[in-house]
Amino acid sequence: MAVASKNIPAPDLVPVRRALLSVSDKTGLADFARKLAHAGVELVSTGGTAKAIAEAGVAVRDVSDLTRFPEIMDGRVKTLHPMVHGGLLGVRDDPEHASAMETHGIKPIDLVVINLYPFEEVRWSGAGYAATVENIDIGGPAMVRAAAKNHAYVAVVTDATDYDAVLNALELNSGSLSYEFRQRLAAKAFARTAAYDAAISNWFADALDIEHPAWRAFGGRLENVMRYGENPHQQAGFYVTGEKRPGVATARQVQGKQLSYNNINDTDAAFELVAEFDPKRSAAVAIIKHANPCGVAEAGSVVEAYRNALSCDPVSAFGGIVALNRMLDAEAAAEIVKLFTEVIIAPDATEEARAIVAAKKNLRLLLAGDLPDPRAPGITAKTVAGGLLVQSRDNGNVDDLDLKVVTKRAPSDREMADLKFAFRVAKHVKSNAIVYAKDLATVGIGAGQMSRVDSSRIAATKALDAAREAGRSEPGTKGSVVASDAFFPFADGLLAAAEAGATAVIQPGGSMRDEDVIAAADEHGLAMVLTGMRHFRH
Repeated sequence: MAVASKNIPAPDLVPVRRALLSVSDKTGLADFARKLAHAGVELVSTGGTAKAIAEAGVAVRDVSDLTRFPEIMDGRVKTLHPMVHGGLLGVRDDPEHASAMETHGIKPIDLVVINLYPFEEVRWSGAGYAATVENIDIGGPAMVRAAAKNHAYVAVVTDATDYDAVLNALELNSGSLSYEFRQRLAAKAFARTAAYDAAISNWFADALDIEHPAWRAFGGRLENVMRYGENPHQQAGFYVTGEKRPGVATARQVQGKQLSYNNINDTDAAFELVAEFDPKRSAAVAIIKHANPCGVAEAGSVVEAYRNALSCDPVSAFGGIVALNRMLDAEAAAEIVKLFTEVIIAPDATEEARAIVAAKKNLRLLLAGDLPDPRAPGITAKTVAGGLLVQSRDNGNVDDLDLKVVTKRAPSDREMADLKFAFRVAKHVKSNAIVYAKDLATVGIGAGQMSRVDSSRIAATKALDAAREAGRSEPGTKGSVVASDAFFPFADGLLAAAEAGATAVIQPGGSMRDEDVIAAADEHGLAMVLTGMRHFRH
């Protein structure tokens, strides 16, 4: 049942005479507390926060002086008390509230400064169940929400980056904070507790193997405001969740312009793709354009892998993203910077390579420290009108599948190696996806077509264009293998691949016409392998 409003107007300026501080992250605390005290604000605090303020030589009252009740249960119960929440929630211009505060000796709290137990950090650190639960803050969110609800009279600070803004506003308004300022702080506070609770609920779902929680929430911290989104008329921001998965969100940007919305989207696609290739086995490079690969290759060195990847579609590679599964070295860096590239992402880079890239001041270089685990579980989400589509991450790996040869001819060892390579790439190509590969390098990629046969033909055309660009007499699809992300519904897509010169095929299977497709493969002397797993990517 909704609570009726008494329509008491909020005052514009509210003097800040008393502040309650209780922070887990004490960055900037001592200086902030000192300046508040200098402005005549009485400081009340809890446990470790009170100790840190006192050690900085600033006068502070312990919250137990306010509540007349000691902290108990290892600090679990310290601020959950009417003397605290009455001081936060009291509507001071309401005669009934004012009378209750006076009767019970409750003094108003004008400013609350709280950052919460580091639940997100503990969650992603791999801590055990009990330790993670212990870092679920209760008193902090309760005070934050109370203060934020009563922002008509109370200012709430949940981020140390706002300390200076608070001090400046107090100085500007002679020790008071404006209603608009309090509103903005309240909005940020509710967003913080929402993200905090989302992290907790998602951790519980993971810990208890609850595949479909009755309520699903996601939260993140604003990392950057983008200049624009996919297009200049769209606004965008980049939020990080705290997940410790190596990639664009956790990488260190060594140089270059700020990443754009499209840069981040494409770089994520590139690094997730290249992580499919074990760096202990071989070097691998993926070149991405508009979230689709335009060239991928494995080789003995990074520079060789880059050259082979580039040869697949050098025209589309212009202005693309380059991802490496190994350290960027000087030889590879010198080759990459010959072509205009938006972003390079790698686990690391040598000093020589960094110096070479530095000559291209706008080129972004990201160092992720490691590769994401392609087999790791996780979830992905996509918005639709009025809802969210949430699914588990596609962590299927061709090395873990029971591959079945269904044609009269089995693939050779070389063909099988190329088939596995091509299927790894197809997993990261927008559906309908067709990938031609030869000698552990893509030679033609068809992406995002409504018809699989069109994807086959586009990939073959791309291969022919690349051959002409390189001055070769025949396209790379001659003697190649082909991978499809989903089954061939008819034999026509397979026949298009055979016409392009492919000798072996890997596909999930499962069509009502599998027998027709297999018969067509046998008729043309193709070897065919079924994976039993598809990789739609929309």
